Amino acid sequence: MSKRFTQVKEQLLKERQNLLQDVSNSYEACREIGQDGVPDIGDMSSAAYSRDILFNVSETQRQRINDIDVALTQIEKGEYGVCMSCGEDISPRRMEVRPFSRYCIECKTDIEKFGE
Repeated sequence: MSKRFTQVKEQLLKERQNLLQDVSNSYEACREIGQDGVPDIGDMSSAAYSRDILFNVSETQRQRINDIDVALTQIEKGEYGVCMSCGEDISPRRMEVRPFSRYCIECKTDIEKFGE
């Protein structure tokens, strides 16, 4: 594995660990909402809204973890930086900004427009 891929792998593993910690913290915060006594209707509404926000953030974080896992697998297979749709190299700039990109800009745009 090249030095560049080793650095990318370390960066992805660190980001993955940070995301897992964030998800864990969000889960704990969600569990604690509304557990501070006898809630009134306003407290219950606020708690439900807060739980929904935390759940959605956690879902986004879980998707990012999945994207990182795919990138780590691609590194191991020697396919990192190759678009999973068209097979062309993903621009180095895109991979620098978003190291877990699965698609080149053109394919990602098409996917967002028309779905996978």
